[in-house]
Amino acid sequence: MKQVLILGGGTAGTMVANDLHGRLSSRDWRITVVDANNRHLYQPGLLLLPFGTYQPKDLVRRRDRYLPTGVNYVIGDITHLDAEGQTVDLSTGARLPYDYLVIATGTSPRPDQTPGMDDPGIWRTSAFDFYTLDGALALRDRLAAWDGGRLVVHITEMPIKCPVAPLEFAFLADDFFRRRDMREQVDITFVTPLEGAFTKPVASRHLGSMLDSRRIHLEPDFVVEHVDPETRTLVSMDEREVAFDLLVTVPLNMGADFLAGTGLADELNYVQVDKGTFLARHHDNVFALGDASDIPASKAGSVAHFAVEVFGQNFVDHVEGRPMRAAFDGHANCFIESGNGRGLLIDFNYDTEPLTGVFPWPVVGPMALLKETRTNHWGKLAFRWIYWNLLLRGRPIPIPTHMSMAGKVPAEPAAAAQRS
Repeated sequence: MKQVLILGGGTAGTMVANDLHGRLSSRDWRITVVDANNRHLYQPGLLLLPFGTYQPKDLVRRRDRYLPTGVNYVIGDITHLDAEGQTVDLSTGARLPYDYLVIATGTSPRPDQTPGMDDPGIWRTSAFDFYTLDGALALRDRLAAWDGGRLVVHITEMPIKCPVAPLEFAFLADDFFRRRDMREQVDITFVTPLEGAFTKPVASRHLGSMLDSRRIHLEPDFVVEHVDPETRTLVSMDEREVAFDLLVTVPLNMGADFLAGTGLADELNYVQVDKGTFLARHHDNVFALGDASDIPASKAGSVAHFAVEVFGQNFVDHVEGRPMRAAFDGHANCFIESGNGRGLLIDFNYDTEPLTGVFPWPVVGPMALLKETRTNHWGKLAFRWIYWNLLLRGRPIPIPTHMSMAGKVPAEPAAAAQRS
């Protein structure tokens, strides 16, 4: 019997397990999922937890509830991967062999990688993350008691998990303080290593104008060198300084530590794969999906969803000796909360910018692209139900796997020329 070992029981790993369970014969294949615990976290909800939209009970469920009967689930920390010997060692002492390996261990914030960021004098007292449950809860409590000052929303380096989330936090913070009648007591600065507000030029201009309209200062091209915990200051490589009273930072994101030294990953521990098939560059029986791979797409749940839909049939073709016929196009769509009960939606891929128009169906939408609407806000909130009940379980969602131009308004020639 052949062994498929899936490392990671998060969004991508759970979807892969459900997809392969429906494609592979249980007489010939055994599927095993490994993760460190049995707590599945709905990560998009972490953004909203500091503002009181969700409680922890809304965001955490048992992992094994979403794995099909017949899939083996093993709990343990991964300590070593031997890609040549085709084994994975766990902290429990178990050694798991595999014929095919799917790495879906995601990415994690690493404040320890920036000098001064996790200094105990400021970490979780005046400097916070919100990409972890503990961080989002600590930030919620601090926001509730804060009486104003200099709020800095900061991105250390790209790539990061859900690249629109820091912008969303800035917009939601603006709304939060307005509702508390204290916006005049808060100065908000958005600090990014990018040239503008976002990675894609069309969306970057649009989102940048939204920052301007909310009196949120944009500090671009800021590559942080260290954080000074005594003066509470961000210091860049070119010696610029941004002072803060409250820092909401996205630390450097990295893949799992056990991937270092395996020959599979880059310097940030992201597995190097073919961006169309997710097959590892130097191992014919290793794949990586979701945030764990180095594909040049957003590290977001929608990307994992579309990627898994491409991956399933390719995997079957590959193990049966046929060419992998499908290629992932980098499709991503992301809701962007903008405050005041409104939101935007962007839809893009490797080659196509976010455009205006409607989504997912021409004319009827009902979602507007690159436009603030209440429908988009409710769409983001509704996604939590879709996530738990449809997406994780691999049930059909009526959105094309590959990006469609239907309903979209092509970019103006000037914008297209500027990108080329």
